[in-house]
Amino acid sequence: MMEGRRQEGVVMEMSKNSNPITQLQTKFKDLENGFRAWLSNQSLPVEAAVVTATSAVQGAAIGGFMGTLTNDSSSVFPTPPPTAAAGLNPQAMASLKQAQALSGGPLVQARNFAVMTGVNAGISCVMKRIRGKEDVQSSMVAAFGSGAMFSLVSGMGGPNQAANAVTSGLFFALVQGGIFQIGQKFSQPPTEDTFYTRTRCMLTNLGLQNYERNFKRGLLTDSTLPLLTDSALRDVKIPPGPRLLILDHIQRDPELRERR
Repeated sequence: MMEGRRQEGVVMEMSKNSNPITQLQTKFKDLENGFRAWLSNQSLPVEAAVVTATSAVQGAAIGGFMGTLTNDSSSVFPTPPPTAAAGLNPQAMASLKQAQALSGGPLVQARNFAVMTGVNAGISCVMKRIRGKEDVQSSMVAAFGSGAMFSLVSGMGGPNQAANAVTSGLFFALVQGGIFQIGQKFSQPPTEDTFYTRTRCMLTNLGLQNYERNFKRGLLTDSTLPLLTDSALRDVKIPPGPRLLILDHIQRDPELRERR
């Protein structure tokens, strides 16, 4: 019986390795890890330049795609002739510039997104290298620089470019700070998950991670692993095959066997 299980595990592993999608994901992950390892060994100026450039390219691609969806709606806000523009007050002209910046076609949006993402990533990289961590303060500083540069490049500033750049930077910083705090809150695992660390590891090794919620529904925590019986696993609706694998694992685990 044990030989049959071993052969079944070998077949599953071979099937996983022959999956082209899995192989592609593995190769991409290896390339990504290798690139990150190389980048971490570079000097700060080199790392910041590479991160800024790659992020700007990504942002430009996203902005260009979004610009095609807007179908260049900037034509709805045409720039008035010089004689008419002279008659507009500064506030109205600044509002027009802002509308044009936010509703431009592919090239305009590609430029705007390239500036925002590139500057944000570059400042974040520098802050993380200097401070040794990525926190809400670093995130807000990066967002401030991103917002200020976006305001200057897009022409949203109008006659008071410096003041409007600061205002835009502060707005970006506040929004990014709020998003960072919310993300941190929801990214933390629930308190109850700490009681299922060993259980989760066991199920993952057995390829039975889908049954973690069954353990949680039955309150079968890490401390109950040495006490598990077939009837207890049956009560939480775990099928016979997975039950046998779990009980066999517990019986062969020296630490768990000592607690029984």
